[in-house]
Amino acid sequence: MKFSCEKALLQNAITVTSRAVAQKSSIPALEGLLLRAGEEGLTVSGYNMQTGIRSKVSAGVEEAGEIVLNARLFGDIIRRMPDDLITLVSNEKMQVRLLCGDADFEIPGLSAADYPDLPEVEDEYAVSIQRKVLRAMIEEVAFAVSTNESRPVHTGALFEVGEGGLTMAAVDGFRLAVRKEPLEKLEGGVFSFVAPGSALNEVKGVCGDVEDLAEITLGKRHILFTVGGVELICRRLEGEFLDYRNAIPKKNPIAVTVEAKALIESIDRVSVVISDKLKSPVRCRFEEGRVLLSAKTGNGEAKDVCRLEGDGEGLEIGFNNRYLMEALRYAPADKVRVELNTGVSPAIIVPTDEKDNFLYMVLPVRLKNAD
Repeated sequence: MKFSCEKALLQNAITVTSRAVAQKSSIPALEGLLLRAGEEGLTVSGYNMQTGIRSKVSAGVEEAGEIVLNARLFGDIIRRMPDDLITLVSNEKMQVRLLCGDADFEIPGLSAADYPDLPEVEDEYAVSIQRKVLRAMIEEVAFAVSTNESRPVHTGALFEVGEGGLTMAAVDGFRLAVRKEPLEKLEGGVFSFVAPGSALNEVKGVCGDVEDLAEITLGKRHILFTVGGVELICRRLEGEFLDYRNAIPKKNPIAVTVEAKALIESIDRVSVVISDKLKSPVRCRFEEGRVLLSAKTGNGEAKDVCRLEGDGEGLEIGFNNRYLMEALRYAPADKVRVELNTGVSPAIIVPTDEKDNFLYMVLPVRLKNAD
């Protein structure tokens, strides 16, 4: 095999595909990257038996072939090469020579025959969405993905595709995040699936802040995300996802409007006395035009006031400080409406306009009687 490729292109492909390389594996080839050179250029692949990433790179191929190189070593070498054209040559003994300017490396490779095939995804359903929109949706939902392996289906995010657009939802038992966006293109009709949170973090990483389209293809067991010259393949998570629509309270008689940033800052201030060792809910008392916040632990007591629009009717409710701050931070709006019912009912955070493009629900923490 022999090809030449610009350093920046090769380094970018290595960075992207290395995200899916197994750190330690009983199959040594999975700790490496598969390089395949042919008529269409160079393809670099990483795979950990759960998630696979393929990146297509423009390269001048003199001799087609394929080989596996240790991902860490190969990446370290390319990163240190001069910013110029890199040439890779391999022989039948799996020895690889890397040349760039005056730099010259020789490293061993592994046979591509030892590298497991990435799953093929049947083109049953497909949908297209702007890359920057997909990235934003993942970011604004993935924080609520569960890390509890006892319910594996909740360690991913639910994608629901229909005529109304794409809805993403994540839940971890303490909070719920829902985002909606219209779609560019829909093929094959209405469908839904659950994608692993770990894979979605990688998708977010390759999307970038551009308006080009990303395509999501659903197969029987796998999902394919195509983002420019990068393909990410992951397993679908099986199981029954929470019926989140029925979990959202329909009657919330108290509604106030607040600047998300201002409320985050107030929560952050009173959270100074809270630590991993000294936990405490943030106590919120919603009144006319303001919410009084406080927290009390062995570190001391903190109080603050945040202005708002509306009447909280004196409702007192407690929240995990991090859960409430994250819901406010990831809400894609400067001003939000907070809907409440009782001190033991969830708080709902929605847009102040009629967009209906996001909803966050945070369960309260039961408060002890005031001192």
